[in-house]
Amino acid sequence: MISKNTICLWYDGTALDAAKFYAETFPDSAVGAVHRAPGDYPSGKEGDVLTVEFTVMGISCLGLNGGPAFKHSEAFSFQVATDDRAETDRLWNAIIGNGGQASACGWCKDKWGLSWQITPRALTAAITDPDPAAAKRAFEAMMEMTKIDIAAIEAARRG
Repeated sequence: MISKNTICLWYDGTALDAAKFYAETFPDSAVGAVHRAPGDYPSGKEGDVLTVEFTVMGISCLGLNGGPAFKHSEAFSFQVATDDRAETDRLWNAIIGNGGQASACGWCKDKWGLSWQITPRALTAAITDPDPAAAKRAFEAMMEMTKIDIAAIEAARRG
């Protein structure tokens, strides 16, 4: 059963592959029902996977195999709060190592073009530090990074 509010993500025939990757990579994630098209449609044939219900870290999603007309953009992303370097590295490397692409400031894209922010909690704490100088140092350090380096952020925060 689809929840009342579900994020719908558009794919070009690869919704099931994406859902399986997310379920294998992120905790509290799973693939649910797979629905096949009851008839031909513009980007597929009767019997093709039309939609896939899945959760990503407890968030209900629906993958729609809608064809190539619409692409993912950075205007939508999942922000994943990580607790330590090992978790940050594991998730970052899973996305990049599976055909993804690194970007700046902890952002990356998976091979389907969906954006992810792999954000250590230490970064959030540092850039919201009540000491404006410490927050600025941490922020400036982050602006030079691709994957977030927690040790470097903490060093910048300390000054």
